[in-house]
Amino acid sequence: MINDLFLRACKREATERTPVWMMRQAGRYLPEYRAIRAKVDFLTLCKTPELASEVSIQPVDIIGVDACIIFSDILVVPEAMGMKLFIEEDKGGPRFEDPIRSRSDIDRLKVPDPNHELKYVMDAVRLTKKKLDGRVPLIGFAGSPWTLAAYLVEGKGSKNFRAIKELIYSNPKDAHVLLDKLARTVAAYLNAKIEAGVQAVQIFDTWGGILPPDEFREFSLRYIAQVLKLLRRNGAPAIVFCKDCAHSLEAIADTGCDVVGLDWSIDIGKARMMIGSYTALQGNLDPTVLYASPEHIREEVKKILEKFGKGPGHIFNLGHGILPDTPVENVKAFVQAVKEESVKYHR
Repeated sequence: MINDLFLRACKREATERTPVWMMRQAGRYLPEYRAIRAKVDFLTLCKTPELASEVSIQPVDIIGVDACIIFSDILVVPEAMGMKLFIEEDKGGPRFEDPIRSRSDIDRLKVPDPNHELKYVMDAVRLTKKKLDGRVPLIGFAGSPWTLAAYLVEGKGSKNFRAIKELIYSNPKDAHVLLDKLARTVAAYLNAKIEAGVQAVQIFDTWGGILPPDEFREFSLRYIAQVLKLLRRNGAPAIVFCKDCAHSLEAIADTGCDVVGLDWSIDIGKARMMIGSYTALQGNLDPTVLYASPEHIREEVKKILEKFGKGPGHIFNLGHGILPDTPVENVKAFVQAVKEESVKYHR
């Protein structure tokens, strides 16, 4: 069954072909998404279940991916904890009005009830699950505790991440208090999504790669593992994606996840030799390949399939989010190439 491909791949069970989906599926590359965004701001889109559901399903209907990811943003979680979030897309993106600067700031953060403060997300999950009607699995996601902490302490994106690094090196005890609170919040949020109907969950550690390997294990992976331990999965596979963290593949797999996401800097064949015997792999086409011709896209798809080799346990994906000015026809060509070429590896 097509709607079972993704979940079976997560569990490293045999499938008739490699399933394909894309991180950050809904976005500015789709004219249908841009038409909706022309009418509402980003946070309103996130907080309106009917609209969030509509843009979640667009890539399934238009592009033909094998899974649907619920539209939201990782920063709605710290907003629910009491932080004031602003999204200024033309002025550098998201920012928090009052970044974390002291232990008292950390103590003021609450662990919210996701079915109350984030009810709009759960409503979007239930509505999307109903609309999908079993066509493809529905995925819920959250930012990792470390990535969320980086935003909370920096207040916005950063080039050198001085504030969050100063915290972990100068006051690691407070950093651990913050990360523990975030881990408990993320776990409760993902549990609520599973209860609402998502069939898989993914943790994005966007900023794990800014840390040296030892600190990555202490301040990032430790808390990803805590989230996974607190999950009530109910059969839902858990995917962990840590960007720029090829130095710690075995440690990522040891967190207890079912699938390890790979960015494009990692050779998927080597990754399979290292951890493919006990986790599935997701990835890992460079998103900028989608600016090339359909013929070249197909050749790059074939390279990754060949490197992974025959057998189950591969979810084809980009090595990070799809870029906003990517031609839609090229995205369709990418998905079609995976569907056609991967059959050769599942006979």
